Amino acid sequence: MSLAGFLTNKYLRSKKDSRFISYISIITMGGIALGVTVVIMALTILDGFNKVVSEKIVDFSYHIKITSFGNRNLPPKDSTIPDILNRFGNDLDIIQPFVSKLAIVKSRYLTEGITIIGIEPNSQISGISQFIKKGRFDLESSAEMPKIILGGKLAEKMFVKVGDKITAFALRNDEVPSMDNPPSIQQFLVSGIYESGISEYDDLSAYTNISVAQEIFGMDKLVSGYNIKVKNVSQLKTISDQLQDYLRYPFYVRTIFQVHQNFFTWLELQKKPIPIVLGLIIFVAVFNIIGTLLMLVLERANAIGILRSLGAKRRLILQVFLYNSIYITVIGVAVGNFFAFVLSYLQDKFGLISLPSAVYFVTKVPIDINAYNYILVTLITIMVSFTASMLPAWIASRFKPISTIKFD
Repeated sequence: MSLAGFLTNKYLRSKKDSRFISYISIITMGGIALGVTVVIMALTILDGFNKVVSEKIVDFSYHIKITSFGNRNLPPKDSTIPDILNRFGNDLDIIQPFVSKLAIVKSRYLTEGITIIGIEPNSQISGISQFIKKGRFDLESSAEMPKIILGGKLAEKMFVKVGDKITAFALRNDEVPSMDNPPSIQQFLVSGIYESGISEYDDLSAYTNISVAQEIFGMDKLVSGYNIKVKNVSQLKTISDQLQDYLRYPFYVRTIFQVHQNFFTWLELQKKPIPIVLGLIIFVAVFNIIGTLLMLVLERANAIGILRSLGAKRRLILQVFLYNSIYITVIGVAVGNFFAFVLSYLQDKFGLISLPSAVYFVTKVPIDINAYNYILVTLITIMVSFTASMLPAWIASRFKPISTIKFD
């Protein structure tokens, strides 16, 4: 061990018991560890929110949504999809039609206004099949009656379970009911209940066969729009703009990020305070390091004077106190990383902290353990702490031997 390392080890030990680090050093390490843990956990949770909510929204629906201005009906799929595939087939993975209209559904206990969404029974775009909690994903109409899939919150409000029947009331042709245009009344069998954790879907939407939806809304072969998944998500905006230019009015082309702009704006907004939080944590860590080393300098003033009188150079004194700073910082950062990882792992596996899905779109605090966050916070903390330690180390190296030996 070098002389600087030996002196550092001695200075960090308590006067009374060499087996324990001094109380001052422990408090400083604890402050750094707490700051590192808080910042890493904040970044981990934000990444988790971004990943989980984005994946849920994308998996649940589409990359690009084509509707019409004014919510008008669009031409049948046989006259639209071949045209789109002919022009953009190399960029698109799947394109499927859907019907989406408002309706009123009634159970034995409650009447509720919802959106009935008609999709193809073998839909590969809608990720609803991944979120089925009760029953199964089955939209094939039986001889008895068509089937419907409800959101978990909606089913709970209506006191409905799998196998129950509900009745839907809808406008035909988007017109006010009259003798010539009576409203549609259709009874459904609940074949499944899904829970995505996103209240916009779970509370307000129900899914049925697209042919059934077209019939009850009096649309014939017309559709409300088309859902598209692309092969390369990085080209999403470009493909969307090209589709809009190609299809023109009345087609209205939007990416999933535009349709759910409020979700993604909310996610971006959460990231804004992170630099401020990180700055405050580092600010506190800097003062802890400076305060600890200055107290150590005052405590070891006589020892510094003796070392200088014995021929120790200023460089050696500077090294001793810089080593002190590095030692305290590294241990604090290591402990902070450890606790951040343990807390993240426990939350990810056991969901210790739950959230109201109506507000946060998820039922528990999401976690995305990313090595980049650990490395970034570690490097910033070490660099700032090392820089901050230069001042007290420089002060210690400038002590005059005669003055420090007399220092009391």
